[in-house]
This record gives sequence, structure tokens and C-alpha cells, in this order.
Amino acid sequence: MSENQIRFEDGAAYERFMGVWSRLAGDVFIDWLKPAQGLRWVDVGCGSGAFTDLLLERCAPVSVDGVDPSEQQLAFARTRTVGKAATFHLGSAEALPFAADSFDAATMALVIFFVPDPARGVAEMARVVRPGGLIAAYAWDLLGGGFPLAPLQAELRAIGKTPMLPPSPDAGSADVMRKLWQDAGLESVETRTIAVTRTFADFEDFWTVAMLSPSTGAFLAKLDAREAADFKTRLSARLPADSSGRVTYTARANAVKGIKPR
Repeated sequence: MSENQIRFEDGAAYERFMGVWSRLAGDVFIDWLKPAQGLRWVDVGCGSGAFTDLLLERCAPVSVDGVDPSEQQLAFARTRTVGKAATFHLGSAEALPFAADSFDAATMALVIFFVPDPARGVAEMARVVRPGGLIAAYAWDLLGGGFPLAPLQAELRAIGKTPMLPPSPDAGSADVMRKLWQDAGLESVETRTIAVTRTFADFEDFWTVAMLSPSTGAFLAKLDAREAADFKTRLSARLPADSSGRVTYTARANAVKGIKPR
């Protein structure tokens, strides 16, 4: 299966799998941005609308326009923002359906490594933001072990399997993100690391959520019942529970921000 076959089409499943993690990291991200209220935002690769909803809750925007290539994800996003200042559009990060200088701020939440040409995606965000506007993103540190399914990926490698990765996995590293922003001509570029912790009721809760990942499901579908059970047992050993049976661990994202020159 090729890298480009990772697809998130089920908004509700994505919300349980990744939406929780996105909001945890997104809260820290917004604290770091310290954006003014009353801005016009574009949320590139908005998916199920988890970060869009966070912008609406925390930033008092005039408007938020979400863009995503999955109509199923957009349908879910629309259900969660009924009555709010959000509009959703089917489209690509590399060809945003907006005129130049249309927004005050552009963000990508956990998306840049899914963009086949990240530099083009950053250039598009810069194009649609007004001079003096904000362009920012955060992304899991996939190659540095920061992904929420890093324990599962480690177990795959331990048995000689290569985890499925998105088209541009290195785009989530801090150095690459900084260079992308600088190469786009943005000013006052800064990066930071965001570490967030999530607790699951028990290993079965973690396993159920992990199975919502398209890449995980695709791998397990190739195993017979015994092989799948063995894999699950080995993964459980990597995630020891506390005295109450809960499983807690930390994921890590990198974030970047910059300003479009006036």
C-alpha cells in the first residue's frame, strides 16, 4: 500500500481517533499564538472541524473558512458548527479557493505532512492572507517519535514492518517547518514543541481508538486471528497501565508561526 493511500473519510471516527489529540495540542498552540479577536481565519485541511471549533470557541473570529479534500469530513464539520461563523469548502491545500489577501490568519492543524508539496501549501496560505497577517501550523513530530500512535509504530518496526506514513513525513519536523516558512518569505518566524498527554480508560480503550486509524486497520486486515492477537499482546506490553488500569502517554507536535510582510 502506498503512502498516499492514507485517507480520512469518516468524520465521527476521525474525531474520536485524532480530534481529541488535535484539541489538546490546539489549546497550547492558540495560547502560543496569542491572536487578536475579530479576525478572519482560514483553517486549511480542517478535517472534522476539531480545530475550527476551537478557533470559534477561543478566538471570537469574524469568520472561519475551513477547507478539506474530503466531503465526508466536511459534512461532519458542518454538524458541529451549526449557528456559528464557519463556512466549509471542498478544496486542496495546494490550490486554495480564495482570492489573495482574503484573511487575517491562516492555519494548518496536523495537516502539513499530508500535503504532497508542503512548500506550495505554505505559499498558498501566504497568498490568501493579507500583508501583516499570521500564517501558522502545528504537526506531529512523525519522524521523531511524537505521533499519538508511536507505540504502535514502534511495535510494527520491532516485527520488521514499516509503518504507513503520509506523503511528506519530514514536514512535521521543527527544522523543516522553519525552513518552509522562511523560504515562503515570511517574517518573525518562530517554532516551538508542544507536548500533550492523553489518558485512556484501559488498554482496550486505547486499542479501540487505534483501530479507527485507516493505516492501522489496513495492516491488521492482513493478519490472521493469531497474528493479530499476538501483535495486540506485544503492544499492550509497551503501554503499561496504572493501578486503576488506565493507560496514559504523551504525544509531541512541532509548531511554527510567521508574518506575511507588509
